[in-house]
Amino acid sequence: MKIIENDKVKEKLYVEKLENGLTVMVLPRKNVRKKYIICGPNFGSIDNRFILAGEENETVLPDGVAHFLEHKMFEQRSGINSLDTLTAIGVNANAYTTNDHTAYLYEATDNFYEALDEYMDYIQNPYYTEENVEKEKGIIAQEINMYEDYPEWQVYLNAMKCMYKELPIRLDIAGSVKSISGITKEMLYTCYNNFYTPSNMAMVICGDFVPEEIIEEIKKRITINTNKELPKRIYPNEPEEINQKEIEVKMELSNPIFCIGFKDSVRENMVKRHIASSVILNTLFGSSSKLYKELSDNNTLLGPLDLEYDYSKKYAYALITGQSRKPKEVIKRINEEIQNAITNGLNEEDFQRNKKKIYGEYITEYNSVEDTARMFLADYFKGVNSFDYLEEYNSVTKEYAEEVMKELLDTDKQVTSIVEGNE
Repeated sequence: MKIIENDKVKEKLYVEKLENGLTVMVLPRKNVRKKYIICGPNFGSIDNRFILAGEENETVLPDGVAHFLEHKMFEQRSGINSLDTLTAIGVNANAYTTNDHTAYLYEATDNFYEALDEYMDYIQNPYYTEENVEKEKGIIAQEINMYEDYPEWQVYLNAMKCMYKELPIRLDIAGSVKSISGITKEMLYTCYNNFYTPSNMAMVICGDFVPEEIIEEIKKRITINTNKELPKRIYPNEPEEINQKEIEVKMELSNPIFCIGFKDSVRENMVKRHIASSVILNTLFGSSSKLYKELSDNNTLLGPLDLEYDYSKKYAYALITGQSRKPKEVIKRINEEIQNAITNGLNEEDFQRNKKKIYGEYITEYNSVEDTARMFLADYFKGVNSFDYLEEYNSVTKEYAEEVMKELLDTDKQVTSIVEGNE
C-alpha cells in the first residue's frame, strides 16, 4: 500500500492497486460520522468510438451510451432496483456520467457495510434485457426533453458547439432522443465488459475508516478477478480553432443569459495552468473585481458571474456565464477588460488576493467527505493527484498567470452563446 501525505491539509491518502487491477484510494477521517464511497470506470460520453482487443474493425456507438449504461446499472435480475434497496436501508445513493468518466456512489452514517454488499453487487453484476432497455429509452427521452427546456443547459451546450467542431463534448452527455433509440442490450454489455474492467476503474473511500480494514472489506466483496485488454479509443481530430463564433437562441425566460467560452489546449502541467486560469478569471471578473462592481451597480449584470475552467486529457476550456438584461453590453465590457489586462498586466494586489481566495477554496473542499472523494476520482482519471493543486499553488506567479492569460483569453479562441427571452 502506498501512503501519500499532505501537510497543508493534514491528510493522508492510502492507495492500493488490488490483484484484479482496481485502484482503491482511502482518505481516513477520524470522528466524522458520514462515510462516502465512489467508484466508476474511465468511460464517459466522449468514448463512443473504439476498436476492441483482438478485432480490426471500429465499433461506433450512438451518442448517450455511457449515460444510458449508468441508468441501467441499478437494474437487478430479481426485478428490484438497487437504488431502491439502498434508499430503503437509509443511505443516500446516486450516480452520474461526465465527458470522461462514470461514477456510482453512496453516503451513509449507519448501515454502511450492509449498503456495501448491495453496492458491490450491482456494480459487478449488470442485468440488461431487451424489455428493460426499451423501457429506459422512454425515461431518458423525457430527461433529454426536459433539459432542452432549461436555458442554463442550452446556453452551456451552445457554447460547447461553438468551441468544438468534432469532439463529442459538443453533444449532450445523454445523447438525443434519436440517438438513444438505436441503443441495444448488446451494446451495453459490450461497453460494460470492456470498459468496466477493474484496471480501468478506481474507487475512493472517505470517512472514519482504518484503511487496511476497509480495503479488506472491499476485497471480500470482489467477484470480478480478471482483466480484459482495454479497447483502443478513437477520438476525432479536433482543430485548434473554434467551430463558430456565436449562437443566439430564444427561449422562455425573464432575463437573457450568456456564456463566453475560450477554447484552450491541453499542455504540460495542467494543474498549474488550472490554478492560474482560476485566479485570472476571479481577478478580472469575480465578485470583488472592479468590473463586477461597475456592472452590478448600474444593474447591467444580475448577480455574480459563474467562472469555470475545466480540462481532461482531450480538451480544456474556460467559461464565463451570467445573466443580464443587456448581455451584449456585458460581453463588450468583458472584452474591454481582457484587452486592458493583456496590455497593462494584472493588478498585483488583486492577483494576490484572488490567489489566496482560490487556495482557500481548495482547502475548503477537504471539509466535506463528498467533495474530497469526488475530487480525487475525477482528478485520478485526468492523471492527477488532487494534492498536486496544493503543491503547485506557490509556483503560480503573476508573471506566469499573465502568460497564461494571453494564451487563454485570445479573441480568436473566444465564442459567445446567448439565450434571449421570447418577445
